Order: sequence, then structure tokens, then C-alpha cells
Amino acid sequence: MAKLRVAVIGCGGIANQKHFPALAAQKDLCEMVAFCDIIEERAKKACEQYGAEGAKYYTDYKELLKDESIDVVHVCTPNVAHCPITCDAFEAGKHVMCEKPMAHNTESAQKMMDAWKKSGKKFTIGYQNRFRQDTQLLHKACEADEFGEIYFAKSHAIRRRAVPTWGVFPDKSKQGGGPLIDIGTHALDITLWCMNNYKPVSVMGSVFEKLGHSELAAQGNMFGPWDPETFEVEDSAFGFIKFENGATIFLEAAWAINMKDSREAACTLCGTKGGAEIVGEMAGGNATGREYNLIVNGTYHGNLVEQSLSEAGSIAFFEGGSSEPKDIECKQWLECIINDTDPCVLPQQAFVVTQILDAIYKSAAEGREIKL
Repeated sequence: MAKLRVAVIGCGGIANQKHFPALAAQKDLCEMVAFCDIIEERAKKACEQYGAEGAKYYTDYKELLKDESIDVVHVCTPNVAHCPITCDAFEAGKHVMCEKPMAHNTESAQKMMDAWKKSGKKFTIGYQNRFRQDTQLLHKACEADEFGEIYFAKSHAIRRRAVPTWGVFPDKSKQGGGPLIDIGTHALDITLWCMNNYKPVSVMGSVFEKLGHSELAAQGNMFGPWDPETFEVEDSAFGFIKFENGATIFLEAAWAINMKDSREAACTLCGTKGGAEIVGEMAGGNATGREYNLIVNGTYHGNLVEQSLSEAGSIAFFEGGSSEPKDIECKQWLECIINDTDPCVLPQQAFVVTQILDAIYKSAAEGREIKL
């Protein structure tokens, strides 16, 4: 079997933390043959470190896309660039994995969907938190109807003080928003996936810029103090989403908020038979699932009970191969191309996530409920 030839566009933080090592771990399935970044040194360094023999690097992604031998493109750029690069990659006949979120607004996401459908290629979005052990178990329980009808849920993406101070995260013109679009997107994706509910009908949202412009609030930040003068996005946002079947989700997202307990890429589900919640938080943005715990609640012989995952099945110093969500995500993505199957994260699912996030921003800006 010929290996898939992969190109990575955007050689910054997410590429180095996630995509490069994940693709390198799948040497039997792929090889990295092209790298692109507007900063030439970054593209060159990635090419030298991860590139296969004969790999090339570029500063113009359109030049990269002219290479007909490239099968797959990973888009790892700031949010506002997702749409044009993805659309051009589809037009060039490539399969595309785009980092989350799909786009910075619904209009751009729709263009990506249209380009994908026209191309006949595979398309997925980088929601690697679906591949954690706790998330996988929760999803299986939902599929088995163990909680009954899930009529209320919470999506948690709360950091007490963890504003990213590198890259372009506080730049609204490049990202489209702050914590809502950055980490709120993961929490909402997990919640919708477990509920299998992708028909929102209305959204109410509140978006706050209370701490981002404060030098005092910037003190104690996990990644060092941010610059209040260049902080252009919200520091927290909240959404109330209603669905066609009557279900409701409350979404909370913050990079900085005066709240003691942090909880990120997590959700709480309330059903007619029982409920469940994921507790814990990501460790340095690179969670393996062991930093999280799934707690299921219900009744047992007339008593209220809670159950949580046990570590009893683990073996010291042996993990039986990589269990990193990014590696599992990458493997299933490449295999879905090779075997012509659907990826775990379907484009139409990721589109609804972007649609809801966009509606929260619009609701907050216009002070009204947004009908979908």
C-alpha cells in the first residue's frame, strides 16, 4: 500500500504540539512531504525535522497546492484563514483535515461545506477530545441509551487564568473571537456528539470583556501576563441553546474569570434515566484522558449512587501503545481515507458547532435571541 502524502499548512503551535508528532507516529500510513508557513524559518525547520526525503517547504500555500502528488492537507492556521485554504485545497483535489473550529463564522463554514461536497474528498475537523477514554465511554453509554432522554446539558470550558499569550490568540482579526471560539468549541462538540443533537432552533448569548484590559487581572496568568493594550477579544462568554426536540444546553467559556474551579473540554449530561459529568481539566493543552474523570450518577436499589472510572485495569510502566487522543485521531483519519469510510468528526457536525458559536456572538452584539 502506498503511503498517503501529507502537506501541513501553518507550522505554528498547534502543528508542532499536535499534528507533526501525530503524523510522525503513523509512518506506516503516511509521510509528510510539504510544509507551508508565512514565516519561512518555521516552514523550513518543520521540513528538516519531519519531512520525508525530497520534502519541500513554502511560504505561499497556493504554490504548495499545485503539487498533484499531495493527497492530504492539514490546515493549522489562525481561524480566519481556515475557509480560503480549505476551499482551495478541495479545488486542488486534496483531502482536508482542518483544525477546530471549522471557521470563524457561519458564512465561511458554509463555503467550506459547499467546496467539500463538490470535491468528493474526505473532510474532518480537529476535535481530538472525542478520542479521550472518558469521552469515548460517555458516548458509548449515550448510544446505549443508558441515560434515557438527555434534555439538559452543560458544556464547560472554564479557565481561571490561562490566557494564551503566544501567537495570535488575542487578535480578533485573525481568530474571530477569544475563549468561546478557542476552547468553548471543544466543550460544545463533545456535548452535541454525546447527545447526538444537531438541530438547534435558538440561541441567547452573553459575551464579556471585563478582565482582558486589566493589568491587575493579567497577574497570575498561567502563561505569563498578557498585554491589555493588544487584547482584542472577549475574556468570557456564555450561551443558552435550545433544540428542536426541546433539549437545552448551557455553554460556559473563559480564559480568565474569577471562579475557583476550572473545567475544560468537559460536559454535564442530565437524562431521564440518569446523568453523567466529566470533571478535570487539560494539562498544558495536551490531555491524555488521565487528567479527566467520568462520573455517572443514578439510582441503585432505591439509593442515589455515583460511579467513576477505575485505574485498576492499568499496568505500571506499560500502556500498550500510544493512547494520546491526537494519535488516535490521526490514525482513524488516515484510515478513513485509505478505507473510504467516514471520519469520526463529520463536517456537518462541526458546521453546527460553528453555527451555534457564531449565534452566541451575534446574540450578545445585538442583545436578542437568534433564531436558527
